[in-house]
Amino acid sequence: MVYTNKMKVVYGTRILGLHGQNFSYLFNYNLHGLESIKINNKEWLYRMPTPTFWRATTDNDRGCGFNIKSAQWLSADIFRKNKDIKLEVDNHCFSTIPDGGKSNVFSNHEFASLVKITFNYETVTIPSTQVALTYTIKANGELKVALHYQGRKNLPSLPVLGIRFIIPTPAIHFDYQGLSGETYPDRMKGAIEGKYHIDGMPVTPYLVPQENGMHMNTQKLFITRNTTQNNTDHILNPFSLKIQQSDLPFNFSLLPYTSEELENATHIEELPLERRAVLVIAGCVRGVGGIDSWGSDVKPQYTISAEKDYDFSVILNAK
Repeated sequence: MVYTNKMKVVYGTRILGLHGQNFSYLFNYNLHGLESIKINNKEWLYRMPTPTFWRATTDNDRGCGFNIKSAQWLSADIFRKNKDIKLEVDNHCFSTIPDGGKSNVFSNHEFASLVKITFNYETVTIPSTQVALTYTIKANGELKVALHYQGRKNLPSLPVLGIRFIIPTPAIHFDYQGLSGETYPDRMKGAIEGKYHIDGMPVTPYLVPQENGMHMNTQKLFITRNTTQNNTDHILNPFSLKIQQSDLPFNFSLLPYTSEELENATHIEELPLERRAVLVIAGCVRGVGGIDSWGSDVKPQYTISAEKDYDFSVILNAK
């Protein structure tokens, strides 16, 4: 296929496809999200990216009862209600999504310079609130992912607010530009700004698995793999995905487990075998506390109020 300086847009039944020289993105209207990120013919999604609101309970969370007070955010992390979808192609806003028979009006030769698609969700909290994931795609394959959280009164404090990406196979290493070591809002003073290389996806070996592995104030992140789920890929050279800040630095963790898998294990040997990578891009992170033997709550400046609006974004592209 010959590409111009625009990307090809495929208006399919239930699917919007965007294709360029070295990328292919698929958005699923029915499943309400981004279904596939293929860069240089390598798939980077095992599950659709979703808003995430829960981190595995820490010893301090248990000690101060935070996990009980904010338990409904665990349900919101697992379940959500799909609302509407908004689609804009080269400044044309669709009044209705071109799904099913509505897609038949388009040819097989549709191209665009810029596509923006927003998936709106409603949380299953009481009261509920609204969250939106917006994807903005340029013709060169640059993919900007932005989250908007609408503040709502009478909701408990959030454990984390971010976007979770589940990657098909484990990372062999990752490199990032930001703060050294594991950092949290109330554990940053000893960190040093720089560029760092981490082999594998290390998990802090707590006796009882809990939240770990966060990196604050990051400018760039490179995730590298050398395996895929494609049986025809026998010997692979390492390949990478680049995540970089959009407007402000971002926070991230890259682990072999979801927060629910960590939450469900009472001892480290109960964790499953590593088989994929779980990337959390966090706009807001709760502190870890530990002020007086894991009994007091985190200081107010290190909590996440559910009553405020939040916006953050990152940019994904090939390394």
